[in-house]
Amino acid sequence: MNGAQDSKNPPKPLSAKAVEALKPTSSIIADCGENTGLRVKCGSTGVKTFFYRYKSPETGKLTQVKIGNFPEISLSAARMALEGLKTARKSGVCPKAERTRSLEKEKAERLLEQQASEQKGFSVADLVELYLSGCIEDRYATDKRNPEKKKKIAGARKLKGQVEVRRLLEVDAVRVLGSKAANEVTRKEVVEMIMGIVKRGANVQAGSVLRELSAAYEYAIGIERFDDAFANPALLAKASLKQAKVKLNSSKGERALSDKDLSALFEWLPGSGFSNTQKNVIRFALWTGCRTGEVCAAKWDDIYLESQAWHIRDSKNGAERYVQLPDQAVSFLRQLKLNSHDYLFPSTRTGKGILQKSLTEAKWSMRNPDKMTNRRKFKEEEFWLDTIEDWSPHDLRRSVRTGLSKIGCPSEVAEAILGHSRKGIEGTYDLFNYASGCREWLQKWADHLGGL
Repeated sequence: MNGAQDSKNPPKPLSAKAVEALKPTSSIIADCGENTGLRVKCGSTGVKTFFYRYKSPETGKLTQVKIGNFPEISLSAARMALEGLKTARKSGVCPKAERTRSLEKEKAERLLEQQASEQKGFSVADLVELYLSGCIEDRYATDKRNPEKKKKIAGARKLKGQVEVRRLLEVDAVRVLGSKAANEVTRKEVVEMIMGIVKRGANVQAGSVLRELSAAYEYAIGIERFDDAFANPALLAKASLKQAKVKLNSSKGERALSDKDLSALFEWLPGSGFSNTQKNVIRFALWTGCRTGEVCAAKWDDIYLESQAWHIRDSKNGAERYVQLPDQAVSFLRQLKLNSHDYLFPSTRTGKGILQKSLTEAKWSMRNPDKMTNRRKFKEEEFWLDTIEDWSPHDLRRSVRTGLSKIGCPSEVAEAILGHSRKGIEGTYDLFNYASGCREWLQKWADHLGGL
């Protein structure tokens, strides 16, 4: 039986019996009369399917849309469904296109619900960890050539930077906003967190936290963890703070400790709130003129006591250099070498070099004892507050450079002592390292400090 009309054998309405008798090898059978357009087909697996075949009012092409499978849907039910589809077609709507649009809408709504559910469980702590593990830090992936081995994928920062970014975000962003859903954090909440850091006097750290938190959000947005309408709250906070002219970077350093300041510093330092390791870092930085970060990271493998030199392999400007050590520094190191650590100034917690930040934080806590809890207040700290103008660890390096000039050190030698790279044509052609001059003037400087 098929849908073609024959004048001798006019089409008969479909019957449930005819549908039941339909075999996989049979042709499509069609209904007639007011139910014209209703058809049923038996597939190769024996499943019988009702569908409506019609000319689409939207495209003008023959189209068919599924109604349902027999016997889950009876013939009478299929005819009722057909009536509704025909009504829609007469109104200019293509039933199949409308069904497709409806399914796509439902799919989109389910996706949005799923995303909303996922985002609600996606906290700021999760956001930070995703950023750190997926972008900043080294990670390992299976090597396609050798599945048993793991291939290292370098992070966006060097190891020291990886540690610092994690510390920045965990100490402030995660501590304050960690449990909150990342997509619910507001601009105001980020501004309040940043201003809390500013009130601690750590403007530079506030700027660093804001920059890294904004980058964490941008990374998550880039890998589509948020919907298209989501706005980065850290980026909005940055605009607000800029409009309010909140300073989130350091001003150009101008502080250099005078001989009087240095004398007072040496008198105050032994009884100060700095740890013994931090005190040693300060002394060594003043003897050598090196950055406190370089001193903190110094390893015994790079110290040559016999030749009185220290090999700095990774400096701020990326160049290796040798620091000539004065007698006072060498004598100090010989005593210090009695410890068995790999680093000159190790952390008691990790065994690695202490963080330069620990100096700044310790100094700030001593400068602001009223803002600290469970911390003993030293009389020496009160003396320091009255006697020495505030200073930062980097001011020690500036003090050495200024002091060298005061005692008559030639400028090119003083610059070589600090490891500054020369600019322009001079830096291109004058490759002399002034090693003997550096040794001579660093010794004179150490003797001058001893006289204080």
